[in-house]
This record gives sequence, structure tokens and C-alpha cells, in this order.
Amino acid sequence: MSVQSTFNRASKAQGTQPPKKGPLGFDLEWRPNYKKGQAENPVALVQLSNPTTILLIQVSSMQKFPDKLKALLGDPQRIKAGVGIKYDCQKLHKDYGISTLCCVDLSLLARSVDNDRWKGKYTNPLGLSRLLETYESYSLAKGRVSRSNWEANLSPIQQEYAANDAYAGYVIYARLIAMAQAMLHIPSPDCYTFSVVNGMMWDRFGMVEWSPANPLYDPGPPPPPKEPKERKPRDAPKVALSIPTGAQSNPTTIPQRFRPRERGNFTSNPHVSRFTSFGAGVGSSTNHQRYDSAHIEHRRDMTVDPHPDTTSRFNQSNSNHRGRRGRRGYRTPMAAHDNRNPTTT
Repeated sequence: MSVQSTFNRASKAQGTQPPKKGPLGFDLEWRPNYKKGQAENPVALVQLSNPTTILLIQVSSMQKFPDKLKALLGDPQRIKAGVGIKYDCQKLHKDYGISTLCCVDLSLLARSVDNDRWKGKYTNPLGLSRLLETYESYSLAKGRVSRSNWEANLSPIQQEYAANDAYAGYVIYARLIAMAQAMLHIPSPDCYTFSVVNGMMWDRFGMVEWSPANPLYDPGPPPPPKEPKERKPRDAPKVALSIPTGAQSNPTTIPQRFRPRERGNFTSNPHVSRFTSFGAGVGSSTNHQRYDSAHIEHRRDMTVDPHPDTTSRFNQSNSNHRGRRGRRGYRTPMAAHDNRNPTTT
């Protein structure tokens, strides 16, 4: 598909007039935000296309919105066709206070004209590239240029991208309208045509409030319900260990690993932890006692200096500052400093 583009700078765009009859492909571009949470930038570029001319009007470089362009967008006799045109027209009103009349949403038009191909909810959007591939067998190139700065001087790549979007809107509209004329029951234009006046959606003449609906549209069968996810089987319960016969009547003879758990009870044994065990394991009272005794023996070994005659800076430091942490991270007992370097008589 060849693109016939005419790029108009700010000084020339206001005096340019497109043809007075026929539909127009319509699209907008604006500079994106690169930080999350920032407000959208205003519209920078307005694209219009007919069979012979493509206008790229950079309104961001003008002191005010062109009056002739404002009158063209507000003309109810001029069709402006595009994909997602509702949001574009609402943004144009938000940024410049412009009302756009007689807008055609190509997604709604495609669903109204080619209902056998497009199923699902009537208001589900269809992308411009998808429509172009379906009806023109042409792939519309997309890339980083769509996220470029449209307020700066437009590069040739930006001009080609913007011109293709506007021209593709016109081509798809012409193809779908030709299909509609061949239908037995031609869908009403009110099913896909509307106007945006003061940011609100009205009919194509701007007289009655409008919402997208088509009583002849068949959405097709509902999608099949999602299959429930299979739950993973739980692990089989562990087999309880058998308790020796005769131990049930005498709890003191039951080994500790078979005793019921006691939670939150104080123990009277001063050699174990203040709380009783929560079952066998590291937290049991027996293991507490074993751990405490082993820890005491280890601390006791640390108090004996294997080299009493060696006087190092480390030993001198510990002898001067009692109670500091020793070489292996344990707090050296105060009494151990007196025996670390014994004096000989």
C-alpha cells in the first residue's frame, strides 16, 4: 500500500483545506509519559486522510487551535473514521475544547457488517492492524516510533507512521461500507456512528445521547466455562506409632517421644528450660538439658589457656578489658583473665 503524505508545518497548516466531500480517516498522536503517575500530555498531531491527500497537522506548535480545522471536525456532514475514536475525540475536547461530530468507530462497523467473522461482545475493540490484515492483507508496521516525541520536529519515520494510520482508517472504512451496501439488511448508521459534544457521546447529529448497540448483532455462543483446577491430593496421613502394651496405664513408662504435648506449662526442673517441650526434637526438655550440659563443658574448656606462656596483643587486650568477647565469639569469664597469664614465684 503506497502512502501519499503531505506534511504541514505550523505556519502552513491553518491555511490548508482538505476536500469538501467524502469521509476522512482520523487519528491523533501525543507525546507519551515516561514516568508513572503523570498526567497525559495534550494532543500534538491531528491526522486526516482522504483517497488523495493526507494531512499531518501539528497543533502543539501553534499558538491556538486552527479555526478551519475546528469547523471541519464539527461538521456533521463529514465522516471521521478511526479505531478507538471515542477516546481520541474525548481527549481532543479535554485538551482544546473541540467537539467532533459524525465519528465512525471501525470496530463497531466491522462487527455490524461482518458479523459472521467477528463474534463476542459488540463493544469489544478490534485493532487497526488486525482489521487491515483481515480486509487488505497488509501488515501495519508498529514499533518504538509510536512512543516517540510527537511535539518535536517530525522525522521521516514519524511522518510515514502517522500518515499510514490515517490512510488505513480511510481504506478500511471504504471497504466496510462497500460490504454494507451488498447486505440484504443494511445496518443502521446509528449502530456505529456518534458525536462527541462537550466530552459526552451523542448521536451523529448531536441531538440525543448515544450508546453503542446493535439489535441485529449476534455475539455467538458464550465462551465455554473454565474447567476447575484439579486439586492435588494431600499426602497420606502418617501411621501412628504403636505404644508398648502396659505403658498406657502408667504414663511415666511411656517414652518421651510418645508423650502428649504440653504447651505453656512451667517445669520445676531447674536444669532444663523454663517451659516443657513441644514434643521430641530440639525443643524437648531432655535435649535442652543435653545442650546446656554440653554448652557448659565447652565454655569450661574455653577458660583454659592452652598457651599460658604466650603473651599476645589479644591476651593483653582481654586482660585489660574484662568481659569482652574472646577469640571465638564467647564472652570470656572475668575469672579466666586472672589465670590466663599466671605469675611464677
